[in-house]
Amino acid sequence: MSQRSIYKISGPEREHFLQGLVSNDVSRLKDGAVYAALLSPQGKYLADFLLVPWDDAILLDIDASIAPATMRRLAMYKLRAKAEIEETELKVYRGTSAPAPEGAVMDPRHPALGWRLYGEAEGDDGSDFDAIRVAHCIPETGIELTPDTFILEAGFERLHGVDFRKGCYVGQEVTARMKHKTELRKGLVCVEVTGAAAPGTEIRAGEKPAGILFTQAGGKGIAYLRFDRAGEAMQAGDAVVRYS
Repeated sequence: MSQRSIYKISGPEREHFLQGLVSNDVSRLKDGAVYAALLSPQGKYLADFLLVPWDDAILLDIDASIAPATMRRLAMYKLRAKAEIEETELKVYRGTSAPAPEGAVMDPRHPALGWRLYGEAEGDDGSDFDAIRVAHCIPETGIELTPDTFILEAGFERLHGVDFRKGCYVGQEVTARMKHKTELRKGLVCVEVTGAAAPGTEIRAGEKPAGILFTQAGGKGIAYLRFDRAGEAMQAGDAVVRYS
C-alpha cells in the first residue's frame, strides 16, 4: 500500500465546507465512508481520497504524495467556514479477511477492496491488492490517476466516487457535461496482457498510439485506451495487449 496521510476535519460547518468542493455527496457519510475527488475548475483530477465519519469529525484518508498540495488547496477554499483541518498520527490497516475487525469501515469503491481500520497499525493482511485492482479496474493515485485525468474516464461513477444530483462543486459543470452530453471516447479498462511492460508503457495499434498500460497482475492489466483505436492485438513494449 502506498503511504497514506490521515487528516481530521472538524467544526460545525465541516460537511457544508466539503460539499461545495468534492465530487461526491458528503451527506452519505451517515451511511459510512465516501470516496470522492477534488477537481480543477476545468474538471480535471487533482486528488482522490476517502472521507470517513469519525466521532464529531471527518477523517480524510489520502495518498501521502499528494497530501500537502491538497491540504493547501482546501485551506485556500476554507475562507471563513467554521471548519478546521489538522493532520493526525492515525494510520490505516486494510484487508479483505472476514470478519472485519471491530471498528473497521468498508471501502466504498468496491466490495472486493474489503475494509480499512484506522488506528496505530499500518499495512495490510497480505491480500494481493494489485490483483484486486486489476480484476475490477480500480485506479490508484499517481499510477492510473494523474493530473490530466477526467474522473468519468477513470471510472468514478462505477466506483461510487461522483454524485450527479448533489449540486455545484468545483469542476461540476465539465463533469456533468461529459455525463449527459458526450460519449466517452477514452477511458480506463481491463485488458489481457501477454508478457510484461513497465507501468506507463505506450500501447500502439499498428503505427498509431492507442493508450497507456499501467498496473498488471495475473495476465491482465489496467489500460487507458482510445476506444476507436483499441483492438484485439496491440503492442506495449514487448507485451501484447488485447481488448474486446
